[in-house]
Amino acid sequence: MKRIVLTGGGTAGHVTPNMALVPKLIDEGYNIYYIGSYEGMEKKLIEDIGVTYYGISSGKLRRYFDIKNFSDPFRVIKGFFEAKKILKKLRPDVVFSKGGFVTVPVVIAAKQLHIPVIIHESDMTPGLANKLSIPSASKVCCNFPETVKLLPEGKAVLTGSPIREELFTGKCEEGLRLCGFTEEKPVLLVIGGSLGSVAINNAIRSNIDALLEKYQIIHLCGRNNLDESLEGREGYKQFEYVKDELKHYFACANVVVSRAGANAICELLALRKPNILIPLGLEASRGDQILNAESFENQGYSYVLQEKDVTSETLLNAVNSVYEDRDKYIEAMHHSKLANPIETIVNLANQLASQKKKR
Repeated sequence: MKRIVLTGGGTAGHVTPNMALVPKLIDEGYNIYYIGSYEGMEKKLIEDIGVTYYGISSGKLRRYFDIKNFSDPFRVIKGFFEAKKILKKLRPDVVFSKGGFVTVPVVIAAKQLHIPVIIHESDMTPGLANKLSIPSASKVCCNFPETVKLLPEGKAVLTGSPIREELFTGKCEEGLRLCGFTEEKPVLLVIGGSLGSVAINNAIRSNIDALLEKYQIIHLCGRNNLDESLEGREGYKQFEYVKDELKHYFACANVVVSRAGANAICELLALRKPNILIPLGLEASRGDQILNAESFENQGYSYVLQEKDVTSETLLNAVNSVYEDRDKYIEAMHHSKLANPIETIVNLANQLASQKKKR
C-alpha cells in the first residue's frame, strides 16, 4: 500500500484541511500517518478520526522579540531529528504539509530523505513557516491566482482548500427546525469566529429590529458572547459555538457574514453562499485576511466590508445589497476553477508517489 504522512498544527486551520483529505486518501489505498506537536490541539483531532499520530518537539518562529526566541530554536532542531527518525521508520511515499510551525522540521527532514513534499498555503501570501518550507517542497498548493505569481516557477498549483465532505450533507429543513424558523423569511448566518468579533456582534445586535423585519438570524457570536436580553427573541438564534449542526445552518443560509480566514472563505465558495466578508484589521493580524477578502471580491465571490467601516447601518446595507444580488454571486462562484480541491490534491500526491517509486 502507498503511505502518506500528513502534518500541520497550531490552529484548526492547519488541521481540518488535512482531516478533509483522509476519506479520499483511504479510498485511494493509502496508509495514513500524522506528525504534529506532542500536546498540540491537533493531537486529539487526529486521534479522534483514527489516524496514527506521532508527536515531535516544536517551537514558534517569531518575527518579534520574546525570551522564548532563545530556547525555541533548540526545540525546532530537536523536532527535526525526531521527525527524521519517524520518517525513516514509516518510509512514506509523500508528505503533505498544511503549515504551522511544527511542519518546518518535518518538511526539511523529508527533503533530506528524498521524500516528495506537497505544501498547502491557504492565504494569499505565505506565512513564515511555509516560507521556510517552500525551498524543500516539490509542489505548493494554493487558493488564490495571485499567490501563484509569488511562488517559484513550476511549483505552484492552484487547487483551493480541502473542504470537509460533511459540510455538503446539510439539510435546509433541519437547519430551520433547529432554530424554530420558517420558510417565510430568508436566513442570515453570522459567523464571528471561535472567539467572536465585538464589531460584528455589536453591529448585528444594535440593528436587530431592522434586520429582523426582513431576515431570520443565526448568530454564532463566540465564546462568552451570548446576549441574555435577546434569548427567546423570535427570528433570532444565538450560539457561542456549533459543531455538527453547522452543516444544516449553512444549508438554510441565504446570506453569510464571516471573517475572511482562508479556510472559512473557501467553505463559502464551495457551498456557493453569497457572503459579506469582514477581515481582521492590520492591528490584529499580518493583513492576510484583508488580501484574501480583496481577492474574493475581485473574482466576484464576495462583498467586502472593512472592520473599521462596520456600523449597524453599513452592515444592514451590505446584507440587503448581497441578498438582492445573490444570483450574481452564486453565478460567479459556479464558474470558479477550484471545483474539487480534494481530488486535485490527492491526484498530485499519487503522481509524486508514483515518481518516487520509479526512482
